[in-house]
Amino acid sequence: MQTLVTPIVPELPQLLNTTASNSTWVLTATLLSAAITTPISGRLGDMFGKRRLVLVLLALLLAGSIVSAVSNDIVPMIAGRVLQGAGLGVIALGVSILRDVLHPKRLGAAVALVSATLGIGGAVGLPVSALIAQNLDWHYLFWLSGLLALIGFGLVYFIVPVSTLRTGGHFDIIGSVGFAIGLVGILLAVSKGGEWGWSSPVTLGMLAGGVLVLLAWGWFELRSKNPLVDLRIAARRPVLLTNLASITVGFAFFASAAVLPQLLESPTSTGVGLGQSLLVASLCLMPSGLVMFFMSPVAARLSAARGPRVSLILGGVIIAIGYAVAIGLMTEVWHAVVVATAVGFGVGFAYAAMPTLIMHAVPANETAAANGLNSVMRSLGSTVAAAVLGLILASSAVVVNGHAIPTQFSFQLCFAIAAVVALLGVVAAFFIPRREPAYETASIPVISSPARVGTGATA
Repeated sequence: MQTLVTPIVPELPQLLNTTASNSTWVLTATLLSAAITTPISGRLGDMFGKRRLVLVLLALLLAGSIVSAVSNDIVPMIAGRVLQGAGLGVIALGVSILRDVLHPKRLGAAVALVSATLGIGGAVGLPVSALIAQNLDWHYLFWLSGLLALIGFGLVYFIVPVSTLRTGGHFDIIGSVGFAIGLVGILLAVSKGGEWGWSSPVTLGMLAGGVLVLLAWGWFELRSKNPLVDLRIAARRPVLLTNLASITVGFAFFASAAVLPQLLESPTSTGVGLGQSLLVASLCLMPSGLVMFFMSPVAARLSAARGPRVSLILGGVIIAIGYAVAIGLMTEVWHAVVVATAVGFGVGFAYAAMPTLIMHAVPANETAAANGLNSVMRSLGSTVAAAVLGLILASSAVVVNGHAIPTQFSFQLCFAIAAVVALLGVVAAFFIPRREPAYETASIPVISSPARVGTGATA
């Protein structure tokens, strides 16, 4: 869903009969929707059943895909993309379901594998989307996403067990509204600041208003009996530092998706670009996602042997090294492939570690909400990366045949910033406690054998 419309972004104004400024909402709407709904759906999943909420979100994803597939104007397209963004909450809920249904000894490997599917989705999705956009009607992109949502719904319905672990209390409606308003203000200011002007009253007002609302929201949550997010648990050192590290990993991961395609697709006449098509550029980035997926068992074994903290530190170091190498290695197509693969390697270790660190530090009945907040932190990092790196690439460019092309220095500066941010994440991970009293997992009870049903023994 995140890379679905990437191939058609330049053509969106013409396809939807709108302005270039309005067409950017096709991307922004999904980001905002996912950031707002993920922790809310996580809390609802803790209260009413994670599997039930996964099915609801997949239904919303299907509905959004259909709305977008039949749209030719900007307003229904944005509405469809909002529904698709809501569906992204499935990721955090899916990871949380693993804690409920798997034996603790198998949990680490499963979490690593599911986390790595984020990379597979982007790695496979982008070239497939490029092929469809180049050879078929662009509406087929959304019919494909609808088909995937339908298949996912069926698989979850027939395979995933019903969640039995529930949290009591009432849903925090006021907290949810406050969280949504504050987060929208900040994310809009960050994602649209370059377009509106970073010093414009609208940008500054959105940013200041969002911060003030979130401060008031935090005060309210600390006094609520049934908070959307238990800030006392979120403030525990393992959770807080993991979330801070998640921001840096989200930033670093998005940097490769934002900078490398521009480097690959820029014309060779500038002396910097590599002159490749969108399809070739997406294929060059594919190894990044594949490495994330196939290295997940290694990351899980490392976390089991040395602790997820070590996996997070190692992942951050690998990412930083990859970007440091990119500063001087950016003149051949295979250079970009190497850098993307190194980043994917590091992100794979980091993504495998972060949900495990969170689940070790929170009660089982708050897993989905805590993982939802962690997903928001990664999204926040990606949003900041889009704003910062986009500003750098746009402000230092040369005009070639009427198109602004980033300079070599701007690419190198982006790589350097991504390396520094990754190292900041490593510093945060170093301060995560080596030994922390872990909450027990809460697997769904399973009857060992028919002969023992009368004894009530469970495994």
